[in-house]
Amino acid sequence: MAQNNRNGKMSREEAGRMGGEETARTHDRDFYQEIGRKGGEATSDSHGREFYQEIGEKGGESRGNSGNQNRDDNRSDNDGKMSREEAGRKGGEARARQRDNS
Repeated sequence: MAQNNRNGKMSREEAGRMGGEETARTHDRDFYQEIGRKGGEATSDSHGREFYQEIGEKGGESRGNSGNQNRDDNRSDNDGKMSREEAGRKGGEARARQRDNS
């Protein structure tokens, strides 16, 4: 049930939550994939290579520093997997190359 603020109107937060629930109820996975693709294209159109490299590095650093992981900065673990930081950096670079080639 909707919560009302003091003047009897629905709050923006409540209206947004209810709208999101209704959208989730009436749309399928393809809808969300399509809006995600469109958002990614719009971001790609408005940002350069450096943007993707920076967010890739930040994502890798953030994930690499979470938890009690004992990893060297950009080296692989003994199990042959690359570090999260390295994966983030490579992902950012790959996305920047992809954008440059389109």
